[in-house]
Amino acid sequence: MTHAVYTHGHHESVLRSHAWRTAVNSAAYLLPELKPGLDVLDVGCGPGTITADLAALVAPGRVTAVDPAPDVLEKAAAVAAERGLDNVEFAVADVHALDFPDDSFDVVHAHQVLQHVGDPVQALREMRRVCRPGGVVAARDSDYGVFAWYPEPPVLEEWLRLYRTVARHNGGEPDAGRRLFAWARAAGFTEITATATNWCFATGEERAWWSGLWADRTVASVYAELAVAGGHATPELLAEIAEGWREWGRSEDAWFMVPHGEILCRVSSSGDSN
Repeated sequence: MTHAVYTHGHHESVLRSHAWRTAVNSAAYLLPELKPGLDVLDVGCGPGTITADLAALVAPGRVTAVDPAPDVLEKAAAVAAERGLDNVEFAVADVHALDFPDDSFDVVHAHQVLQHVGDPVQALREMRRVCRPGGVVAARDSDYGVFAWYPEPPVLEEWLRLYRTVARHNGGEPDAGRRLFAWARAAGFTEITATATNWCFATGEERAWWSGLWADRTVASVYAELAVAGGHATPELLAEIAEGWREWGRSEDAWFMVPHGEILCRVSSSGDSN
């Protein structure tokens, strides 16, 4: 099985982005499916802000949150504790081979995960396996190939080209959003609702936050290390891109859109085809 390297790593600039995420801004398409008493598996939970929201919505149902990185699970557990949630548990896991019995959960959720895994179809098969008949498997991923921004300095085009190159070299697929529907079909799902929504950063606070975290990520994260080690960029180029991000963020006209694909897959009571 092909495994991918997580391109972003868990630098502070990455967790700064992840910790901003909520069920409302990152899983709105799933919310109508949630109700008290459901058991949820949150795959690739990161620092756990979405996890905590899900846990509050399904209590007294339980949320099991998994991630391949033990350190980030500690941060997620702290978030749950801060919110007084006692219906969340955490475990290290690989989505390609989940250590849970068949039919363990009512909802299996993954946000910004499938773009980073080596075999997204196998990941979805595993998510389907552990989901109970009548339950749902939900996934949402951004699609770098259709990111849009204004103003349009050439240095940001270089950033996008470089990021997509590094991500694919690491075994991931940065344009995952458009592929989710096809991956779900390949995984054997037959009842799939495919949608798309965006993040948009346009206020002064939003553009400062977005440009700042990408500027920091470009020079100080695992992504920066992988870009240089893989021969894709020099430290000088990364510094130029980071400064380009900061300059873009200072523009009062700055606007950035991050499109996402979403899939909500119902698990058939008779089993989906393989």
